[in-house]
Amino acid sequence: MDDLDRKIVSQLQDNFPLERNPYERIADHIGISTEQLWVRIVALTESGVIRRMGFSIDSQQMDYSSTLVAIRVDASQVEKASELIAGYPQITHSYLRDDVFNIWFTVIAESRDSVLEILKDIREAMELSKDDIMDLPVEKLFKLDARFK
Repeated sequence: MDDLDRKIVSQLQDNFPLERNPYERIADHIGISTEQLWVRIVALTESGVIRRMGFSIDSQQMDYSSTLVAIRVDASQVEKASELIAGYPQITHSYLRDDVFNIWFTVIAESRDSVLEILKDIREAMELSKDDIMDLPVEKLFKLDARFK
C-alpha cells in the first residue's frame, strides 16, 4: 500500500459520507478522480486489503438481542451446518475452529425469543443434543474499534 491507498482506506473507514454520491465526495477530498478511486478500491479488494465494505448498526440501541454461539458437529457435518447457518440473515461472523466446539457464530435478532428459536431450529435440523450447543448471550459489550493505517 502506498500513501494514496492509506488515504483511501482512512476515508472509507472514518469519513464515509452519507449522501447520494459518496465516492465522488471521497475522490474530491483526496484529490483524485472517481475513476482512479474505483481502480484503487478494486485493487485493494482483490489483494485482500479490503475484505468487506458495509455498515454496522448498534443492535443494543435498537433493543435487539445478541449472542455468541458455539456448536459441536461431526467433521462430516460441517458443510451442512455451515450452509444452514449461512441461510439465516440474523447470523453474522461464522467461523470454523479447530476445537471440540468447531463452529462459532453470532446471532442478532429482534428479541431473545427470536434468538432462541433460531438456535432451536439449528439444533433440530442438525440433530444436536443440548450439550452440543453453547449459547453465550451478551452480558457486557466490548467493542473494538479496529482502524487500519
